[in-house]
Amino acid sequence: MAALLASIATPAVSAEKTLTVYTYESFIAEWGPGPKIETAFEAECDCDLKWVGVADGVALLNRLKLEGNRSEAGIVLGLDTNLVTEAKDTGLFEAHGINTDAISVPGGFADDVFIPYDYSPFAVIYDTEAISNPPTSLKDLVEGDPRQKIVIQDPRTSTPGLGLLLWVKSVYGDDAAQAWQTLSKRVLTVTPGWSEAYGLFTSGEAPMVLSYTTSPAYHMVAEETDRYQAAEFSEGHYLQIEVAGMLANAPDKNLARQFLEFMITPGFQNEIPTHNWMMPAAPVTMELPEAFSKLVSPKKTFLYSPDEVAENRSAWIEEWLGAMSR
Repeated sequence: MAALLASIATPAVSAEKTLTVYTYESFIAEWGPGPKIETAFEAECDCDLKWVGVADGVALLNRLKLEGNRSEAGIVLGLDTNLVTEAKDTGLFEAHGINTDAISVPGGFADDVFIPYDYSPFAVIYDTEAISNPPTSLKDLVEGDPRQKIVIQDPRTSTPGLGLLLWVKSVYGDDAAQAWQTLSKRVLTVTPGWSEAYGLFTSGEAPMVLSYTTSPAYHMVAEETDRYQAAEFSEGHYLQIEVAGMLANAPDKNLARQFLEFMITPGFQNEIPTHNWMMPAAPVTMELPEAFSKLVSPKKTFLYSPDEVAENRSAWIEEWLGAMSR
């Protein structure tokens, strides 16, 4: 009876605030930025930050389309500018209302719904112990020795895969289908996401993989090896700018906005260079490792507008599917 009276007299403890963030798997891996960002944000928000990972960026948008207004997420982190218009067209996102003056990315991308958090040009990463003469252009890659394989990602599920699709389209235009048909002879496999592709590459299954100009920094810093390098292409490289946005049905919009504001601060941005291995989109209070000064810096970059991608993505993917299956 005393225990019962005590339980009646004691007020119920309010439930802890929770923010669910959808992102891609590599972001929340043990070696990714997610765990450190979670610790830093929870110290500020007095809340529980819950990550939900999917294979890759395009898969995030696909999942949201399936869930619609039933999604439990407050934030989606891991789309890129190629998907911004299509994401807005779902009606699932809401303007953030946050001052983003601190953001600085190539081309000056700014949006009232999506906020950039990192960027990097895509690149073909090669194993210097397996390839002595890496491709020096996209044309070299397409027409090179089919015995030297590359692992790429699926543009239907992966933002790097979509990036390569747009890179080939930027360079080849109306001849993209023929380029893909020729390149297909060098493709070992097409993976759903970046993590699977890079894992196959580092395990020696193929001497090349589609990744980022920043990827060699990981190997130089974390593994102290120059073995894996980015090939610089004479035509230029396609740029990726990754973004995050708040869902209109976010369970706690104030908490979601607090996360987006935190995303622009050093507490978040400091984790990007040496855990997500991308370039930060806002000021950091850390000194970048020397490895970042050794990275390929493309003289030219490509970037379609979000509207152009939204208008053509389905048709260009169909073109890719047709060419790769011949």
